[in-house]
Amino acid sequence: MSQDEIRSVRPTVADLATIPAVRCPCGWARRAFGDVVGAPASLHRVEIEADSRTHYHRGQTEIYYVLECDAGAAVELDGERVAVRPGVAVLIPPGVRHRAVGRMTILNVVVPPFDPHDEWLA
Repeated sequence: MSQDEIRSVRPTVADLATIPAVRCPCGWARRAFGDVVGAPASLHRVEIEADSRTHYHRGQTEIYYVLECDAGAAVELDGERVAVRPGVAVLIPPGVRHRAVGRMTILNVVVPPFDPHDEWLA
């Protein structure tokens, strides 16, 4: 993204509590900034149910930041289970098959902004 493109992005505020939740492989997501022209990322608050479905993205990087979770919660990354707790962040590059294990609430930063056509079930 060029400096001119970065400067053309307008400041935007999102109240995630008022954004309707949509179904996703992990549970329910409230997605912000995906419709902001030129935004470098989107931000999602995701309520993850007991176990989410394994999926991957071909062109998107995700960063999960755990807000809250049940004891024993984990994230599977290409089949390897990594324990998480509130305050833990997980960087998930494109192509990595991943899923959350256990109930948790995360903030998900998606770069570039989320594209529903780049969500593949594994």
